[in-house]
Amino acid sequence: MAEQLPDNPDVEPLSRTQVLIAMGVTAVVLLLVAKLWVQFGPVILLPVKWTPIAVLQGLALGVAITLASSVVYRVWDAYRQSADYYLALVLKPLVLPDLLWLGLLPGLSEELLFRGVMLPAFGLTIEAVIISSICFGVLHLSTPKQWAYVIWATIVGAVLGGSALATKNLLVPIVAHVATNLISSSIWKWSDRAQR
Repeated sequence: MAEQLPDNPDVEPLSRTQVLIAMGVTAVVLLLVAKLWVQFGPVILLPVKWTPIAVLQGLALGVAITLASSVVYRVWDAYRQSADYYLALVLKPLVLPDLLWLGLLPGLSEELLFRGVMLPAFGLTIEAVIISSICFGVLHLSTPKQWAYVIWATIVGAVLGGSALATKNLLVPIVAHVATNLISSSIWKWSDRAQR
């Protein structure tokens, strides 16, 4: 019998292949939605400007989000349980090289849709950041018990949206998202290995 996920005896863990396929399919669907939205709507895609400053801003923001997440993890029990469940579901079956895909696929596809297309479509305003952030948070809902993770993802979405709004450069939230995913998943994977 397969090992059960923490705090949810009804859910069987996913296999490595299932996780990788789910990541790939989700990325393709999000990219298609973004492409169709740009194709059929009056949307001007937020530009990606490759500059060293934008890369450094993205990396700094990714580290800051990761540090904030670790603090929230320690002080908010509901978030800790929610994050443990979500990370066990997604990360446990993956091997270390897979973490590169976990960083890149969501980082690129989610940022293209939520910050690159949705944010300009709703007007590059604080209200647009809030709407796109709520949509981003809901994307991270895997079960109704994951409400705390959705709240945190919504807050992170607002931070990423704010960085896109402030810099007018999609590269900043892309780098931040990829860095956050890579750093946090690597830390979780190493700590999970150490506990075995």
